[in-house]
Amino acid sequence: MTITQLPSTHEGERPDDVECGDLCRPQDLARSVDVSGLVDRKNGLVDRAIFTDRKLYEQELARVFATSWLFLGHIEQLKKPGDFFTTFMGEDPVIVTKDKSGRIRAYLNSCRHRGARVLRADYGATRAFTCTYHGWSYDLEGKLISVPNEEGYAKIDWDRDKWGLVEVAQLDTVYGLIFATWNPEAPPLDEQLGDMKYYMRAFLGRDPEGTTVVGGITKWVLKGNWKLAAEQFGTDWYHVNMSHASALMVLSPTGKGPKAEIANTPGRQYSDERGNGTGFPTHPKSRFDAQPVHEYYDYDELRERLGQAAVEGPMTTGHATVFPNFSYLPVNGSIRVWHPKGTEEMEIWSWTVLDKGMPEEVREAQRLYNLRTFGPSGIFEQDDGENWSEVQAISHGWRTNTVPLNYQMGLGSEREDGVYPGETSELYSDAAGRKFYARWAELMNTPAWHEKEAEQ
Repeated sequence: MTITQLPSTHEGERPDDVECGDLCRPQDLARSVDVSGLVDRKNGLVDRAIFTDRKLYEQELARVFATSWLFLGHIEQLKKPGDFFTTFMGEDPVIVTKDKSGRIRAYLNSCRHRGARVLRADYGATRAFTCTYHGWSYDLEGKLISVPNEEGYAKIDWDRDKWGLVEVAQLDTVYGLIFATWNPEAPPLDEQLGDMKYYMRAFLGRDPEGTTVVGGITKWVLKGNWKLAAEQFGTDWYHVNMSHASALMVLSPTGKGPKAEIANTPGRQYSDERGNGTGFPTHPKSRFDAQPVHEYYDYDELRERLGQAAVEGPMTTGHATVFPNFSYLPVNGSIRVWHPKGTEEMEIWSWTVLDKGMPEEVREAQRLYNLRTFGPSGIFEQDDGENWSEVQAISHGWRTNTVPLNYQMGLGSEREDGVYPGETSELYSDAAGRKFYARWAELMNTPAWHEKEAEQ
């Protein structure tokens, strides 16, 4: 494969040969870029332009984030009608709330009048969403209910019902997690997840009563493209022994690092055509690192309910990404979303998820373990952030961008192993990374639902 570096673009650049109508949107200002030459799944090669090119990023927002199921939060963040929290879908601000009937809803956090946010708080409870710019107010069902000086619209064909908040096209939950999409044509969430649900259940289905969240949401900003983080959590056990060598020494009983049989553990890596991926060691003594958590679980009962393969694999130490930007780590109860903030920066939002049945002392032990390892100053998290920032920092050079990145580990090792659902490969593999970028490229080269509507 010959990889061709894309021409540089600048934010706000408008090609001379593009004419816009009255409602021309930013994503309409430039023709789409064919990314076929940037991702070569067959040979395991990727062009660095996918991390740096601004035009690609804008296309990504319109074709990847606008069409995919995106993680919003946990159902435990909404206890009663009127409760809300705010988040993002791509770079679009979103309100998630419970309406009067108890139904979970999600709206674009933007007033239909002049576009300001109608909610500026991170979370809380309210009876209505009122814009502080001109006072337009919306109820929990998204309907516009109050317009100051509404008589000023008397001479036009004014229909207040047409100016409610923009609602997501679909919303669904799985294992207590809330997902939504702007795409009315998206397949159901259950179909998007497919066999990935088996691996999620090993983490989020350990307690028949479900999960809860503790400690709020931890948020921090890192230099680096969001895909670097999402890809690693889906496919990369390979970096652990090198990048986290000092952290592993700190956590080992001897202070010398893990034993060879642990450092070179066998394992499996699952991946699918929808871009989802997870990897995990497989060992009869697979266990939780926080001692109180390990002692809390009845492993025999879990083997009976979840199956031996799940308990000895994806239930404890592993990594996972649900395409495009939701990831989790079962061993410490960490779930996180990688919010894109341009090509060069991401905002990480992280929760600690625990079984509902855990007593307080076990919950606290897991919360602290999560913070110490994968909080913003965690001994593992700092290593990861440094790697992503390093990759991003040097990805703008001309010569650097003529050299493809190697994603060839494990090529040809993918198979149905008869133990774990779906297609798996060895633990040390780039299989899930290849499928992650193949799915990204597929969406980037496919006109989205909103583009089809614009042509009609």
